[in-house]
Amino acid sequence: MTKGVGARLAALRAEIARHDHRYYVLDDPEIPDAEYDKLMAELKGLEAAHPELITADSPTQRVAGAPSGEFGEVVHQVPMLSLDNGFTEEDVAAFDRRARERLGTEGPLDYFAEPKLDGLAVTLVFKDGVLDRAATRGDGVKGEDVTPNVRTIRACPLRLHGEAPRLLEVRGEVFMPIAGFERLNREAEGRGEKTFVNPRNAAAGSLRQLDPRITAARPLRVYFYGLGVVSGWRPPETQSGLIKALETWGLPVCPHSERVRGAEGCLEYYRAMGRRRASLPYQIDGVVFKVDRRADQERLGYVSRAPRWALAQKFPAEEATTRVRAIEFQVGRTGALTPVARLEPVFVGGVTVSNVTLHNLDEVWRKDVREGDTVVVRRAGDVIPELVRVIPGRRPKPEPHRVQLPRHCPVCHSVVIKPEGEAVARCTGGFTCPAQRQEAIRHFASRRAMDIEGLGDKLVEQLVEGALVRAPADLYTLTVEQLQGLERMGEKSAANLVKAIEHSKRTTLPRLLYALGIREVGESTALALARHFGELDPLMGASEDDIQRVPDVGPVVAAHVAAFFASPEHREAIRRLRDEGVRWEPFDQGAAALPLSGQTFVLTGTLEGFSREQASEALTALGAKVSGSVSKKTRYVVAGAEPGSKLEKARSLGIEVLDEDALRRLLARHHE
Repeated sequence: MTKGVGARLAALRAEIARHDHRYYVLDDPEIPDAEYDKLMAELKGLEAAHPELITADSPTQRVAGAPSGEFGEVVHQVPMLSLDNGFTEEDVAAFDRRARERLGTEGPLDYFAEPKLDGLAVTLVFKDGVLDRAATRGDGVKGEDVTPNVRTIRACPLRLHGEAPRLLEVRGEVFMPIAGFERLNREAEGRGEKTFVNPRNAAAGSLRQLDPRITAARPLRVYFYGLGVVSGWRPPETQSGLIKALETWGLPVCPHSERVRGAEGCLEYYRAMGRRRASLPYQIDGVVFKVDRRADQERLGYVSRAPRWALAQKFPAEEATTRVRAIEFQVGRTGALTPVARLEPVFVGGVTVSNVTLHNLDEVWRKDVREGDTVVVRRAGDVIPELVRVIPGRRPKPEPHRVQLPRHCPVCHSVVIKPEGEAVARCTGGFTCPAQRQEAIRHFASRRAMDIEGLGDKLVEQLVEGALVRAPADLYTLTVEQLQGLERMGEKSAANLVKAIEHSKRTTLPRLLYALGIREVGESTALALARHFGELDPLMGASEDDIQRVPDVGPVVAAHVAAFFASPEHREAIRRLRDEGVRWEPFDQGAAALPLSGQTFVLTGTLEGFSREQASEALTALGAKVSGSVSKKTRYVVAGAEPGSKLEKARSLGIEVLDEDALRRLLARHHE
């Protein structure tokens, strides 16, 4: 009986390990979650009935035991050395030249290039294929025993696949994928808990938890890239061969590593990874080059605490410190006041940063940012720079006052209000506020609104500053003579713009509603309002309760819409538009429901055939709602080239994913 149970246990453990590898390493699950759960439930039941048959490599033992009081110390038999850093192309060329000179090689060398993961270095020891111990790098000579915590990382095998050496020590990097980091912080914010500063801190903090159950709840991953002590196995002759061997044992390796030729190959890889950096699912701070032939590595040897055969080529710093010169408030199209920190210029993430938005006053207070503070600024890839934190010990004396919300708009001096329960404060000036006026006119003329071709940001700025346009209707009174007086505006350009303005007089009700710039009313909501009311006048006379009956319109949006049309100033603006000949087609409420009504789409990645806006317009025209985030209500996710974390979330929720060809077929089918 016990023999039969033992065989079934071994089969279950092997099957679950295989499915873990397919799910967490290959991102290619073979069975649904429910079937996986049945296998795990059977395993737990058999082990509960036969505890004497539980083994250390069982999937049930990933989280086992009580929290420890402290980490044990581990002395590395082979030290975990650091790498020399390079920062310029000349550094790479010099590294390559030194390696070739020491090896006496005139021709180009082969290198193994890999991303430099921004995580926590670890070393794992497998005895007879079973995970025996895991430790952090520490100071390179001694680290901390984190075996129970590493066991919780589902991508890390507890038993190696196939025939394994008697003793195998592998080095790798524990990291937290960006999507997992963002989810972890959202959940922490929802519980009112402190969030992590960046994925590296989140990974380090998660791996060094005294309670492995906490680590198990964190989305950690690991990639392996090197060896320590080995017994009973002869490693391959090249670094690239070693990586393939690790992969055959089920040890996850970085999919973006590759072999390159010579210094120029290294630099091409560095540039390519720099371009891809912002779209990678994990954070990197550079790339690593290793001489590919292991015999050459041994000949080159080591200097001090670093190997001569490897170089870490760093990207420009993504974080830097600077000082806050002032904190000012900018006014946006909807009157929102946004605090902006004016900084002493600092080079970070490849650009010079001198201004950083602080989003709202609550954010300023949460981070406790004050004028004169020394702060840490971050810019990753093409991401907008952000102020990460204040360095309290470097705050000037006497201590600066806490930032307060201005009582009056810094642009038009109208009263500023901050509705209860909202984070954003707003100017009440409306079109009388030049800051709002300029943004309101720009939005009104934009392609997805009234689509006035040729009326760009610079021209709008000149029209507003020159007092030629104070409200949207003023656009329709402009003459060629008035426009010719503007900078870089000749007679032909002026005539073309007047023609484009005249052409925009014929529009649709959804476009008009979107163009008016009502708070919280995007294209989808504008379409829903037009579909429900059919014409503008019924909507202008509707109460909040009436508006709230529109599908997907909640109390907040209904209040904004009702308040907008209750404003005498806005009613006057609409009357003037009508007087100037602006007309729109009533929405046919008697028409059949549009084919994609009630379906929510999410777009991610780059589409080749059309822009994100064009795809959104095509879907919206068929009644679909285009959302910026994936949820259980999402019907389809459209994934283009280099999709982000939305694709991963869609797969985890079982949402159907369309590529660009499938989207074209869907649109064509419903346009027939």
